[in-house]
Amino acid sequence: MANHLIVVSVDALVYEDLELLGKQPNVKRLLENGSLVRHMRTVYPSLTHIVHTTLMTGCTPDKTGIIANEHFEPGNARPSWYNALDEVQCETLFHAAKKKGLRTCSCRWPLTAGGFDVIDYLVPEIMDEDREGAADLLEVHRKMCSPEIYEDIILPNIGILDWSKSKHPTDEEFQITCACDIIRKYKPNLVLTHPSFVDDTRHRYGLFSDKLNEALIATDRWIGMLLDAVRDAGIEDDTNIAIVSDHGHLEEVRSIAFNVFLKEKGYIDTDEQGNVTGWRAYAKGCGLSAEIYVSEAGDKEAVYQDLCSMARAGIYGISEVLTAEEAEARYGICGAFSFIVETDGYSDFCDEWLGEAVIPAERAAFRYGHSDHGHMPEKGPQPPMIVCGPDFKQGEQLDNGKVVDEAPTFARVLGLDLPEAQGRVMEALLR
Repeated sequence: MANHLIVVSVDALVYEDLELLGKQPNVKRLLENGSLVRHMRTVYPSLTHIVHTTLMTGCTPDKTGIIANEHFEPGNARPSWYNALDEVQCETLFHAAKKKGLRTCSCRWPLTAGGFDVIDYLVPEIMDEDREGAADLLEVHRKMCSPEIYEDIILPNIGILDWSKSKHPTDEEFQITCACDIIRKYKPNLVLTHPSFVDDTRHRYGLFSDKLNEALIATDRWIGMLLDAVRDAGIEDDTNIAIVSDHGHLEEVRSIAFNVFLKEKGYIDTDEQGNVTGWRAYAKGCGLSAEIYVSEAGDKEAVYQDLCSMARAGIYGISEVLTAEEAEARYGICGAFSFIVETDGYSDFCDEWLGEAVIPAERAAFRYGHSDHGHMPEKGPQPPMIVCGPDFKQGEQLDNGKVVDEAPTFARVLGLDLPEAQGRVMEALLR
C-alpha cells in the first residue's frame, strides 16, 4: 500500500471535457496508466463548498452540516461563506490522517480554513471577507496559512498573486506552485488541492465555450507540475493520484431575485432605506436552486401553496418544490430551511430583495453569469474521476459512481479509518 495520495479537484470539470483534456500530455498519461469513472453523481445542492465537504468526509450534507456555499443571513447582500474546518460536523480525511500520524496538506481546499491543529501544511481557500481590512496579500496569508510554511513557501510565491486583476488563473498558479514546493520539501502523505479556473470560465462564458480550452490546457499543465514535484521528491513509486470534480453546470439565461417576489407577497418587510426589518419567508440562493426559510411554523402551509402556485405558473424560475422532508429523503440534505425550489433549467437564484426580480444573464453579477450549478445532481453533464498509482487498477472503466464514495476510497488507499462515512469504498478501482 502506497503512503502518498494527491487529490486534485478540478472545479466544474465534466466528462465531456476529457475529449480535449484527455489528449493533453499529463491527463493522457494518467488515463493510460490508471482507471476512469465517467459519471460521478454529486450531492444536492451541487455547490462547491457543499460538495468539497462531501469529498473529504464521505458524508451527505445532512451529516456534514454544510448546506450551502454561504450562511443564511437575511438582509445581508454579501453573506459570509462556510469555509472553516470546525464548521464540518463529522470527521474528515485530515482528522483521520492526523490520528494515524500522517502529514497532510490543503492548498485552497474549501472548508479547511483555521484547521492548523489538524492540517500540517495549510494554504486555505481565502474568501472575499477574509481580505477585507487587510493591508495586503501578505497580511492575509500570514494570518490564514500555516506558520511553518510562511517563510519558505508563501513568501517566495506571493508575487504570483495580484489583487488588482481577476483571481483566476493567478490563484491556481499560486496554489499549485505552493503545493509543489510543499511536496518537494515536506513530502506530505495527503495533499488536497482545488483549481477552479474551469468553473470560473464556465460562469463567465457558458457551459461549453471557446474560452474553455484555455482553462483545460492550463489544468493539464498544473497537473503536470504536481507530477513533476512527486518525481522530484522521490516518492513517485509510492504516490496515488486522483483527478476528481465537484459538479457540472447548466446553461442559464437569467437570474431570479426570488426575495423580490417574496417581498411583493408580504413575506419580507423593509424600512425606507430598503433594509430588511423582518421576514416570514426568505430565500437563500444556491445557484440553480434556493432554500426557502420560514420563520413561523404556522406560515409553512401558506408559503408552500404560494411556492407550488409559482411553480405551476412557469414564469418564476421554478420547476419543482421540495419540502425539507422530501429533500432529506431524496438527496440527504436537511437544515433549518423548510423548502427547496429547483430551477426551471435556465434560471438561477440570487439573494437580493430589492430592484429587479428577473435579471438577464448578460447583466447578472459574475457569480451567476452564463452557466451555473446548484441543480439536482442527476441533471446535465456529470463530473468524472480519474485515478492512477500503485493502489489503483490500470484500464478499469466504469460508467457511474458516487461522489460520496470517494473519501472512503481515499481512506482505504492511505490505510485510514473513516467510520462516519456514509459512502462505500470503490472496490472495483482498487488492486
